[in-house]
Amino acid sequence: MTDTALPITGPLVTLRASRADDLAPLTAILDEPEVSFWWVGYTPERVQAEFIDDNANVRIIEVDGECAGAMYVLRGPDAEYPTTVMHLFIGTRFRGRRIGEEALALAIRAEFADGITRITLDPNVNNDGAIRSYERLGFRPIGVLRDYQVRPGGHLEDALFLDLTRSDFPDGPPLPPRAA
Repeated sequence: MTDTALPITGPLVTLRASRADDLAPLTAILDEPEVSFWWVGYTPERVQAEFIDDNANVRIIEVDGECAGAMYVLRGPDAEYPTTVMHLFIGTRFRGRRIGEEALALAIRAEFADGITRITLDPNVNNDGAIRSYERLGFRPIGVLRDYQVRPGGHLEDALFLDLTRSDFPDGPPLPPRAA
């Protein structure tokens, strides 16, 4: 199994374990309106508990030494079903450079190298930007998870269930192209 403390580095992104000094930037990113719309209810205490204290499944997305976001990499416990679920968010000022795509590609490559054969994502069906980004990486829609997410005010919304398998990309998806 990949050591989560070891950084994984790409052309723009480094994935690394979380640290205490990530609390303030993660809280600020999760407080941005475009992020908090999808990642609801993150207080500093919740960020501390979920991203800093219990960081075994957390990767910080770092760009030029700065915390740009984070991802959960949740590997299933059953060896018969070698699947990992991923969730990520990126600060708005880091968007438009395909940083999230690079972070996902790097994490997927590491999971595939460790024997995982399937990665799944479940974005809200209305999160068009995220869905387009995931499809560019090769994720395919599998179906709709009905009444999946409780939204502010208590109403339920669906999620789009997507997957990518090692048979699609034996070495993992290619990194996003960069402008020269």
